[in-house]
Amino acid sequence: MAADTRARMIDAAIDALRTKGVAGMSFTEVLDTSGAARGAIYHHFPGGKAELVAEAATQNGRDVCGHLAQLSADDPSTVVEVFLASVRPVVGASAEGAGCAVAAVTVDPDSGTLRDVASGVFDSWTTTLAQRLTSAGMDHAAADDLATTLITLLQGAHVLCRAHGSLAPFDRVARTATDLIRHRYPAVDEHSRR
Repeated sequence: MAADTRARMIDAAIDALRTKGVAGMSFTEVLDTSGAARGAIYHHFPGGKAELVAEAATQNGRDVCGHLAQLSADDPSTVVEVFLASVRPVVGASAEGAGCAVAAVTVDPDSGTLRDVASGVFDSWTTTLAQRLTSAGMDHAAADDLATTLITLLQGAHVLCRAHGSLAPFDRVARTATDLIRHRYPAVDEHSRR
């Protein structure tokens, strides 16, 4: 039961980070959303808010990594197309006022070690995506570059779509990215696989 309470608190913190950022996230909101008792805060997170935020960003990072590791790796174009399709609903939530829980910890002026947590999470996303691209036939250097580009595209789309209240910026950049990757790494057809 204690592990369940802790997990619910982390999930509530992820949601709060996505909508309010570190400064706007309150223990009261986390407790209300998770259904945890007030005493649960320092029982599960003796380091206080900073520990809870770090755990939330880390958990969100692991969840995204798990998703990225499952992307189809038939060819580089497919990886990119599936990545863009899978992140579109997440960016759509940004257009409605949410954002990236991991990015939220980078804009807090007192984040210090939290920025290190975010950096590690973003690196794990880039590494996982690069592995999918390498599995799809790209060389390591190109896969690292493209994975970094796609994670940067995702984070920029969060900001622009939230500012515009629309998915239009994401859709434009997704079309451009898809066109560029199709020209550079055309999909492998059945005849060329034989």
